[in-house]
Amino acid sequence: MRIAVGADHGGHPLNERVIEELRAAGHEITDFGTHDGSQPDDYPDYALKVGQDVQSGAVEIGILICGSGVGAAVAANKLKGVRAALCGDTYSAHQSREHDDCNVLCLGARVIGVELAMEIARAFVAARFTGEERHRRRLMKVAEIEAARDSELG
Repeated sequence: MRIAVGADHGGHPLNERVIEELRAAGHEITDFGTHDGSQPDDYPDYALKVGQDVQSGAVEIGILICGSGVGAAVAANKLKGVRAALCGDTYSAHQSREHDDCNVLCLGARVIGVELAMEIARAFVAARFTGEERHRRRLMKVAEIEAARDSELG
């Protein structure tokens, strides 16, 4: 699977561990950094890079990591077609893909431990959208909300 990973200084060094784990599992990674946690930077920059790769189809899914995961999720969800899920457990990780067709996982490096983060990432990557009618119906409603927002802004 093609996966984009991005993290601000608060997500480092967890991003390095996630990248290492996913590459070892045979996934193709687009690594947007950061690789130096001592240099303050801004999570919206990484959310934009990862989100744009998801939007364009360059990758199938993205993973964003910041201190809490909240800012990355907020920023990523501003991009049309991006459905970012902040997950702190494996159930939410696989359900967000299976039922909500989420395409970006957000993790909080200062909130969860490394091993749990790895389990969450594995669960997210392994899960697939079920395509059940009730889930498609709900996603259509989300798309309608997104379209209405865009027309208000337009």
